[in-house]
Amino acid sequence: MDKAAPVPNERLASPAIDEDEIDLKVYWHIFNRYKWKIFFLTIVIGLLATLVSFSLEPIYRSTTLLLIESNEAKVISIEEVYGISSANKEYYQTQIGILKSRGLAEKLVKKLNLMSHPLYLPKEDEGFSFNFKDWMPSSWVSSSKEAPPSYQEQFDKVVKAVMDAISIEPVRNSQLVEISFESPDAKLAAKVPNTLSDIYIESDLEAKLEKTKKAREWLNKRIDELRKKLREAEREQEAYMERHGLVNVEGIKSVAIKQIEQTVEQLVNARQRLTEATSAYRQVQALKGRPIHDLESIPAVLNQHMVQVLKEAELKAERKVSELSERYGQKHPKIIAAQAELRTARRNTAQQIRQVVAAITKEYEVALANVKALEKNVAENKRIIQELDKKGIELARLTREVERNRKIYEIFLSRLKETTASQDVQALQSTVARVVDPAVVSAIPYKPKKKLIIAISLVLGFLFATMLAFFLEYLDNTIKDADDVEDKLGFPLLGSLSRIKPSLKGDYKEFEARWMFLNQQKSGFAEDVRTIRTGIMLSLLDNSRKVLVITSSVPGEGKSTVSLNEAFALGQMEKTLLIEADMRRPTLVKTFGLNSKAPGLAELVAGTGTKEECIHHIGEDGGVDVIPSGKVPPNPLELLSSPRFKEIVEEFSKQYSYVVIDSAPTLLVSDALVLAKLADKVLYIVKADHTPYPIVQDGLKRLETVDAPIPNIILNQVPVARKAKYYYYGKYNKYGYYRGGYATHGYGYGGDHAYY
Repeated sequence: MDKAAPVPNERLASPAIDEDEIDLKVYWHIFNRYKWKIFFLTIVIGLLATLVSFSLEPIYRSTTLLLIESNEAKVISIEEVYGISSANKEYYQTQIGILKSRGLAEKLVKKLNLMSHPLYLPKEDEGFSFNFKDWMPSSWVSSSKEAPPSYQEQFDKVVKAVMDAISIEPVRNSQLVEISFESPDAKLAAKVPNTLSDIYIESDLEAKLEKTKKAREWLNKRIDELRKKLREAEREQEAYMERHGLVNVEGIKSVAIKQIEQTVEQLVNARQRLTEATSAYRQVQALKGRPIHDLESIPAVLNQHMVQVLKEAELKAERKVSELSERYGQKHPKIIAAQAELRTARRNTAQQIRQVVAAITKEYEVALANVKALEKNVAENKRIIQELDKKGIELARLTREVERNRKIYEIFLSRLKETTASQDVQALQSTVARVVDPAVVSAIPYKPKKKLIIAISLVLGFLFATMLAFFLEYLDNTIKDADDVEDKLGFPLLGSLSRIKPSLKGDYKEFEARWMFLNQQKSGFAEDVRTIRTGIMLSLLDNSRKVLVITSSVPGEGKSTVSLNEAFALGQMEKTLLIEADMRRPTLVKTFGLNSKAPGLAELVAGTGTKEECIHHIGEDGGVDVIPSGKVPPNPLELLSSPRFKEIVEEFSKQYSYVVIDSAPTLLVSDALVLAKLADKVLYIVKADHTPYPIVQDGLKRLETVDAPIPNIILNQVPVARKAKYYYYGKYNKYGYYRGGYATHGYGYGGDHAYY
């Protein structure tokens, strides 16, 4: 018998695929598994929210739209007296703060007489109320009773309730303010914001009238003081003018100033001419004593028109002498005449230059004298102005004092007249705000918003139910599908069996799970059994002996049902023997309707029964023989571990093509460990959604310790819907793949009865 060591878990790992795709499939799989529970819990939460929303007291809300004036149409400017401007950026926030103030709320409560309104009357305790003091000994509790609340306490309570129900919000990018009030009384909800707006406007008017009154009183007092100051300033000014003989200081001073302005202008021009004359004069003095022709280089001399004319005549005479010298000798009359003409031209030029130099000197002397005379005149005028300034400064001070007092007096007098004349007009025209849209009685409750509550509850309920499903899935450590088998156990999955729901019609035995393969050959369960049978046959194709041991971790996982159905399936192909080795809880006797005292495996191993007596033939075709457990021995483990039992198995493996041994669970007793050593293949049954995988791992570890063949996992009682989603043939079924002559479309039909 060939045995192989357990395959490491790494060899069973799935091919690498996109993790995100795997996660999405897993999440969808979890949601799909719990979808009806999620929908049910969502509907329950929605119904509860519906009941709660319809049981809530309806609250009505009305809103008054108020326009706060920024530039008030005022007849007078009282703010100027107090130095206050309503155009600052904090103005609107201040007005909103006033609207929210407790003072206005108290006026509102008093004006509407809310103390006697049914909503704000003290409520008596109704129904059951629990007071822990009633259950305490009287000696522990003070005998003094609490005094009823005073009127002020009740008033404060009502004011606070009203302030909490009032909502004041500014409209963005505007001067509008929304005043809203919420109340179970629709009429009161409309009356409160309208009344609050009126109180706010009236309070502002009263404040302005009071401010105007105070301003008028202050102005009267101030005007008397200013009148006295004005008279004193005027008397002091008149006395000073008489003492210094001043009539029109400003007129005299203006004439002197005009004269000095003209003199200064002349002085500027004279200094400019002196500067020009000084430059030429200094050039002439620098060349004094030098030959006359050196003065020709002075710009003032050279630029003289007469000098330029004479210089040109001199140049012509020189050219003429030069030309005649080329033709004639020095004694020639023409040469002599030309030279005489040249000498005459030079004398004329020198004489003219001397005249120009004399004129430059004279011009310099005149300009210098003119500048000195003008400077003396300016100094004299300055002295006169300074004397007038000394007298005018004091006079100007006295004059300013008079004018200032007169101006202040006139301003205050004007304000007093305006305040007195327009007090009532201002109260009507300078309101701080006006109502744009008054609040109206609402016919529809503002809250609770039942549709919104129900919608939100459904959404939140769905999210809660979904999260709860994922949490339960996280806590669930059972084996559910093929992925769990490979991921959590690390052993190959031979196949899975669908969960069946037998019909209650007809003979119950016909639809019992253990007879499902024989009675419903076209069912999905029968197809699953045949699939596992194919896997068994292919895996043992090269084995001369084919002994199968079927076990599980704990009872109730369906190992006996799988053993019987697989024996029937193998019996259709080749001769098969089914041995009931679970001698502690035998079931085959009752399943096949045998006599409870019928001999079986215990008698055969003990030698008290023959093979003919212990082997029972099932069915007419004779493909399956059964050996029941027989009489339960005191110690089944000693019986199964005996050499006699091993010899019997070896003998039957030669007579039958397949020997199927139904063993006890691995974690309860050691019977399966002994039988696994005799097996060619171990089929390990795991009930889906039932057995925690750590328990299954413990059972598999026990098999590994005895060097048993690699266990092949069979997942039992898998929901059909889950199989259809996780196996490829399920996808084929969805699109009309025919299996056994019936289109399943996600469901299986066997005969005239449906299974799930």
